[in-house]
This record gives sequence, structure tokens and C-alpha cells, in this order.
Amino acid sequence: MPNSIFSQMLSHYPITTKDDLNHATREVMQQIALAGLYRGGFFNRAVFYGGTCLRIFYGLQRFSEDMDFLLLQPDADFKLENYFDAIISEFRTLGREVTLIRKEKKTQTNVESAFLKDNTDVYNLTFSTEKHIKIKIEVDTLPPAGFSTEHKLLLLPFSFMVRCYTLSDLFAGKMHAVLFRNWKTRVKGRDWYDFEWYVRNNVALNFGHLQKRTTQINALSEKDFTPEIFKSMLKERIEKTNIEAVKNDVRPFLKNPQELEIWSTDYFLQLVDMIRLQ
Repeated sequence: MPNSIFSQMLSHYPITTKDDLNHATREVMQQIALAGLYRGGFFNRAVFYGGTCLRIFYGLQRFSEDMDFLLLQPDADFKLENYFDAIISEFRTLGREVTLIRKEKKTQTNVESAFLKDNTDVYNLTFSTEKHIKIKIEVDTLPPAGFSTEHKLLLLPFSFMVRCYTLSDLFAGKMHAVLFRNWKTRVKGRDWYDFEWYVRNNVALNFGHLQKRTTQINALSEKDFTPEIFKSMLKERIEKTNIEAVKNDVRPFLKNPQELEIWSTDYFLQLVDMIRLQ
């Protein structure tokens, strides 16, 4: 029975290559982790956001690796360890053994200092049967203000609800990443893929939430970060970005890499002018 549920979840994905299997297995694991968190009451205190949320609940056509959460209210003493047993139990019910390890941050990485903040706790979820798959779980214990949530349904491994960022707030979070993530030598093309997705789907960007993020994380006042300044900064970022590097980063996560053929500096500059602010 446990394996049949796992296989049933896996059967929802078209699998023809090893990469297809790895992507599908990781996403099934992510959904099981969400189920465990739900059983543990996690979503009474926290909300799911980021690329994996967009993929699982809103139809993003690319796979995602990490799981990002924010607390509904700031709590510097929050510990995800309190929910470890619920996650482990959920996997065990489905015939999978997992290990959860809190990742101690000895030094600030570029991504953490630019985007995650000191008060984001990082955890690694690994699997005994799928040793090549690891899922990073991040929980922001001092979330920015000004966001809304909604409950989204998953039917497997059982029917349950996950508290998620709304699309407008997800868009704001993504634009913050595009503007301020410190890439150093690696461009994160998945950010740009998601940016395109929001514009293509006519999602309004909650600019107020984006302002709250820039005020809290980047110390920019609202008068220093107006809609006009935002679009100017975004265009400047695009002009300095190696679009070929962007394509190379996101390509392994796509079923149809041909959709990247139109990507160019001019393409993204025109997308900026199509952003709809809320």
C-alpha cells in the first residue's frame, strides 16, 4: 500500500529519461514533506513561497529544488526541528526513510547575505533510497510585512491544504531576488524564467510587499524605491546580465528548452514594460 501511493504520485509525471525520473521523484518527495508539515500543524504558523510553491500549486513549467517558507509572525526562537518527527513519519508511512539535518551557517554565503538574511534557518532533507536527491528547506523567521496568503489543495499522499503566498506576493519575492540576489560567478536563470512566467500570465506585482522587502533587507526607503526606480534598476540589471548564462542555468529544469530561443536582452527589457503593478 505505501509503495502504491508513492508510485501513484510518480505516475502523474511523463518519464522517459533519468533526468525526468530524478525531477519527478524530487517533486513527489517535496509533496510528501508538505504533507508531513501539514500533519504537524506547521501551516498554522508558516507559509510556503518561492519557486517550488509556484511549481506545485500554480503551474510553473519548470522543476524546482528547494523549499522556502516564512513564518506568519516573527519568532527568533522558532525551530523546524519541532516538525522533524511529523515529516519523518509521513515518509515512513510511504516506505521511505529520510534524514533531516539542520545546516549550521559558519559563514554568510553570497545568497544568504543578499537574500536569505541571518534569521533564515536552513535544513537539509536527504533520502536513504534516493541518495542522489537532497532538498534544502529554508525558514525565514523574521518575514517582511505586507503579504497575503491562501490555502491550496493537494490530493496526494492524502487530501490536505497548504498555506501559500498569493501570486502577487510571489511575484514581488521573485523580483526582489532578480534585483538583489548576489550572483557572483553564477547567474540564476530560474529567476528569469519565473519573471517571464509572471508577465506572460498577467500576474499583478504587489509593489507594496516588494517595497517592504527592500526596506527590511536592503535598507532602501520607500521614497528611494518607487515604481519608476524599480523598473529602471531592473532594466539596468538586465543590461548587465549574460543572457546565454541565464539560458544555460535554467535549461536542465525544462521539458521544452526550445522556449528559450527568443530570450535576449531586448526581450527581457520589453517584459519590464509589461509588468503590471498592484
